Amino acid sequence: MSTFKKIVVGGAALVVVVAAAGLALTHQGEIAPQASLPTADFTPQQIAKGKLLAAMGDCAVCHTAPNGKTNAGGLPMPSPFGTIYTTNITPDMQTGIGSWSYEAFERAMRHGVDREGQYLYPAFPYTAFSRVTDEDMKALYAYLMSEPAVENTPPKTALNFPYSVRRGIAAWNWLNLKPGVVKDDEQKPPEWNRGAYLVEGLGHCSACHTPRDSMAAEKTGEFHFAGGSAEGWDAPALTAKSASPLPWTKEDLVAYMKTGFSERHGVAAGPMAPVAHGLGQQSDGDIHAIATYLMSYRDADAAPGDAQALIKEKTATAKLPLDSEGYRLYQGACMGCHRADPSGSTFGVRPQLALSTSLHAASPDNAIMAVLEGVQKPAHADLSTMPAFRHALSDAQIATLLNTMRAQYGVEAWKDLPSKVTKLRRETTAQAH
Repeated sequence: MSTFKKIVVGGAALVVVVAAAGLALTHQGEIAPQASLPTADFTPQQIAKGKLLAAMGDCAVCHTAPNGKTNAGGLPMPSPFGTIYTTNITPDMQTGIGSWSYEAFERAMRHGVDREGQYLYPAFPYTAFSRVTDEDMKALYAYLMSEPAVENTPPKTALNFPYSVRRGIAAWNWLNLKPGVVKDDEQKPPEWNRGAYLVEGLGHCSACHTPRDSMAAEKTGEFHFAGGSAEGWDAPALTAKSASPLPWTKEDLVAYMKTGFSERHGVAAGPMAPVAHGLGQQSDGDIHAIATYLMSYRDADAAPGDAQALIKEKTATAKLPLDSEGYRLYQGACMGCHRADPSGSTFGVRPQLALSTSLHAASPDNAIMAVLEGVQKPAHADLSTMPAFRHALSDAQIATLLNTMRAQYGVEAWKDLPSKVTKLRRETTAQAH
């Protein structure tokens, strides 16, 4: 045999060996299905605790399709790699997770592998859920298995090659999955440690509020909580890099999480609204703990600022002619609710736009989305709703309206805004269908 042929044969053999080794290393066996639900093993206290944990983890937010049954799956989640459909996590034996033992559930939550041994896409934030205690994991399992079973088969996720090869996720996990319960920092008080556990674990706040790299992994270090994106909305920085006109205080955070609204900042909208709804169900102690932990990423000693003085400064004098198109649009679409003095409003809360983080941010996405989508499902009913102006205003009108408000509040106009409105309108229309 010639040297060349030996090299070819040897190379081919090596490829086969490496491929076989890769298959062996990434193989995850099936966990046998359970024949019936172990509901007799759950205590009422355990189920009640699991319900709060499910609200903290926003299970229903992702696993409920528009107009669908709670936790029955089917929500489309656009990603750079294609659309991922969420699964049915009700205890239905055929189409849900009713056949999943606790062992199978725990593997999915901590290692991103389902009962049948298939790797889950990290759109499911198991990198955070892997940090939950055994006690809380069992309580969450007890709650989900005690809920009504819903027979529903969501659409199958079918990404393009190579993302369709789920075993490739094993390499992603090797790089990014660091299982292990969030450990207490002995140098920090108990409240801080409790907040760290909730935020970095079931709360998975970083999944949205941290930027991602080219492989969709959360960036680390200085990028932690530095701002990300979710469903077409920007998830603003939770650090001192926030674009908010007023610094967030612990009291602001507590009010926002409990009610979905802060007078000094605004109302929870878009994907944050259901998150705030879940947070509002938590105990006061846990909400304060979360606020304490998040404030450690900010300058806790910063002066809170005078909200009323800032509003007066930004609204006392018109920066553009009152008969300009932008002001006319504002008067027709916005002023009835968002006037400088909303004391006479009977329609729930009316955020002061002069204090809006969205209008002061470098990116116009959240301001555009708020106008296009409105707030149809607020965190709590007493907040009331905001109408969507998708069909009432053109892209050019929305751009003019937003940049007029930017000018009024002393912020430089967003560049190329009409095309950005067009882009988001097209993307969100496609997602809705």
